[in-house]
Amino acid sequence: MTQQPLPTSADDAGTPRARRGRPRVSSREVLEDAAYELFIENGYAKTTVDHITQRAGVSRGTFFNYFAAKGDVFWGQVDESLAHLGECLAASDPQLPVVRAIGEAFADAAEGFGPGNVPWILTQHQLIGSRDEVQASALTRFTAQADTLRSFAAARLGVDPTDPLPRVIAYTTISAVIAAAQSWAAAGSSRGHLAPYLLRALAPVADGFEGSTVIR
Repeated sequence: MTQQPLPTSADDAGTPRARRGRPRVSSREVLEDAAYELFIENGYAKTTVDHITQRAGVSRGTFFNYFAAKGDVFWGQVDESLAHLGECLAASDPQLPVVRAIGEAFADAAEGFGPGNVPWILTQHQLIGSRDEVQASALTRFTAQADTLRSFAAARLGVDPTDPLPRVIAYTTISAVIAAAQSWAAAGSSRGHLAPYLLRALAPVADGFEGSTVIR
C-alpha cells in the first residue's frame, strides 16, 4: 500500500509534526525522527526496529547503541533529565522537609522542559495507537527512580530504607510528578515551563506528610 506523505506542521490539537524543527545533530535524533514518522504512518504496533533503522539509514546495532527497545525512542530527553535526579537530590537544601526537597530536585532535573521543548509523545500519543504500551514505558521510567527516592527519604528522615514510610513517599511523589507532566502537556501553547507544574503538584503532598505525626 502506498504510504501517504506526512504533514509538515503541527499543533497540540492533533496535527502531526513530521520534523521537530531543528537540525539533526546525532544518530539518536535521526532514529527518533524516523520512528515518529513511521508511528504516525503505520501505527506503533505495526512499526518494527527494522523499519525504523531502514528509514533512518542506520544499522540495527546503531539503534541498540541508543535504545534498549522500540518504546525507548519516545523518552530520550526524559531519560537524560531523570539521570540527573540523584545529583539534584544530593544538592538539595538539607533544611527542606523531605517531600519539598524531592519537589525541588524534580524541578531542577526538569529545567530544560519548556513551551518549546515538550517530549513528542506527550502531545501526539493518540495518533499512534498502542496507548497501553506507551503508558507502560512511561511508568517504567519513573518507577525506576523509586529506589533513589526511597533511599533519599530514608536518609533525610533517619529511618531504615526498608521502613514502609520512605517507600510510600517515593511512590506518592512519583504519582504527583506523572500527574504534573500530564497536566503540563495538556495545557497547550500556554503551558510555560514544567517546573512550576511539578512544584504545584507536590505542594499538597508535602503538606500532607508534614502534617503527619509519623514524620515529625
